[in-house]
Amino acid sequence: MGQATAPKVEEDPRVGRTRRVVLDATIDLLVEGGYGAVTVEAVAARSGVAKSTIYRHWPGRLELVNDAFHELKPPVPLSCDGDVRDRVIVLLENLAQNVAASTWSSCLPSLIAAAERDVEARQVHCQASQSGRQTLVDLLEEGRANGELPARADPEVLADALAGPIFLRRLMFPAPLEPAVVPHLVDQVLGPRPVAPPTGADQAAAAGGPDTTTT
Repeated sequence: MGQATAPKVEEDPRVGRTRRVVLDATIDLLVEGGYGAVTVEAVAARSGVAKSTIYRHWPGRLELVNDAFHELKPPVPLSCDGDVRDRVIVLLENLAQNVAASTWSSCLPSLIAAAERDVEARQVHCQASQSGRQTLVDLLEEGRANGELPARADPEVLADALAGPIFLRRLMFPAPLEPAVVPHLVDQVLGPRPVAPPTGADQAAAAGGPDTTTT
């Protein structure tokens, strides 16, 4: 006989609602005042949830802010259509759109500034950045493995070179990088898309004669 499966324990809806209210309050404080504005006391006052209840779900501010940033960060599109280059373009176009205008993007400058002075903020910032970057690294590694990218390509370095300009434009320039520019950025970093060798029909057409290839 097979081993009995333990019945699934469903979360109390009241617990889910409490977590949602607390995370919404945390996000509001991040947007309004940045990382420094988020304390358990401030979240309790904004949400109306007791500090003791908040501490039952999150050990401290670090875990609370980390969860809030995961809630804020838009999902990464994982397209299976097209070659690796096409999928990289889709991913980076989505990133450029979100960096240009999203609640998550509006919180980035304050978190980066706090990370320079606060060890906890730096940890939150690194954790929030790693998952999206790893998706891009894995995609580039796939391209190297299947021959779409050169064997000498370094997916880690390429990921930084591709995503870096998008964040640089958002943080250091008056206007963000437009999603329409992403294909050009990819061509600049990965090189032009390889041109397929001409077929017999293509060669015959270019010469002005019939296709003489045999099957």
